[in-house]
Amino acid sequence: MKFECEKSLLASAIEGVSRAITNRSAIPVLEGIYLKAEGFNLTLTGYDMEMGITTTIECNVLVPGETVLEAKLLLSMVSRMPAGDVRIELTDEGQAIISGGVAEFEIPALNASDYPSLPVTGADNTMTIPTSMMRELIEKTIYAVSQDDKKPAHTGELFVIEPGSLTIVALDGYRLAIIQRDVECTRDIRIIIPAKTLQELLKIMGGPDDPVKIDANRRYVVFTTNGYTIMSRLIEGDFLNYESVIPKDNRTRVTVDCKTFINTIERASLIITERLKNPLRISFAEDKITVRCQTPLGKVVDEFPPVAMTGDPVEIGFNNRYLLDAMRYSKCERMVLEINGPLSPVKILPEDGKDFIYLVLPVRFKNEG
Repeated sequence: MKFECEKSLLASAIEGVSRAITNRSAIPVLEGIYLKAEGFNLTLTGYDMEMGITTTIECNVLVPGETVLEAKLLLSMVSRMPAGDVRIELTDEGQAIISGGVAEFEIPALNASDYPSLPVTGADNTMTIPTSMMRELIEKTIYAVSQDDKKPAHTGELFVIEPGSLTIVALDGYRLAIIQRDVECTRDIRIIIPAKTLQELLKIMGGPDDPVKIDANRRYVVFTTNGYTIMSRLIEGDFLNYESVIPKDNRTRVTVDCKTFINTIERASLIITERLKNPLRISFAEDKITVRCQTPLGKVVDEFPPVAMTGDPVEIGFNNRYLLDAMRYSKCERMVLEINGPLSPVKILPEDGKDFIYLVLPVRFKNEG
């Protein structure tokens, strides 16, 4: 095998497919990138047995062939080459010579026949949406995914795909994020996609108007975007019946300016650390919202006026980070908090609609009164 490729194009492709690679795999060949040169193209693949990323770029193929090269080392070498073309050549002794300008490296090549084939997913076309929408859907929910492997289904995001509608749900037992958009879908299917797959998709997607094609079945999802194909196994298991936990009524409804609320929470959070995780004690009244917190580091009292409020005054405890996440990721100027008492889940949604809902459980105070 021997080929030449423009350095920045090759480095970008290596970096993209490397996102599927686990540095410490039980199968050494999976720590490498599979390269196949034929015709006028080079196809690169990264795979960790759960997720695979492939892309094909133009190159000058002098001798067709295939090999596997250690991913981290290959990316470091190619990205540090001088501008221009990079040549990769496989020797009869099983070495790969990587050269650019006057620089030349020689590293061991792994046997391409040992590299496992990506599964034939059989996934069916489901929908195509713009990158801007896909990015918004993921960014407004992914932070609420559970980090606890005890409930594997909650370590991914639920995609509820229906004709004309896409709803994405994430939860971790303390909070729930739901976003819904009207889209053209050809399927009616519910799937749970691993958070890692969606996080890597965020990094690979292109410009806001670029399409993201989604194919899915009961076992796999395949995203095609920006010249890459991302194949992922789905998470099996039962996802929480999220619709049943959303409160229907409220006794207090407060509208807040997000920027003001964020600044107030951030100031109060200065005395909260990973070790000292006391909740924020927030009082909602018609004329002001008061935020209090006390930890061994100190005590803080801050306040600001609500934009609007109806219903009963109430005091409620919040995890500061959960509240900050809701305000930051909403990217709204104003949000509404619907509260049904100090111990009921609080529903947070945009002032002008219900296409995004965030639910957060209150924190019980250790020393009431």
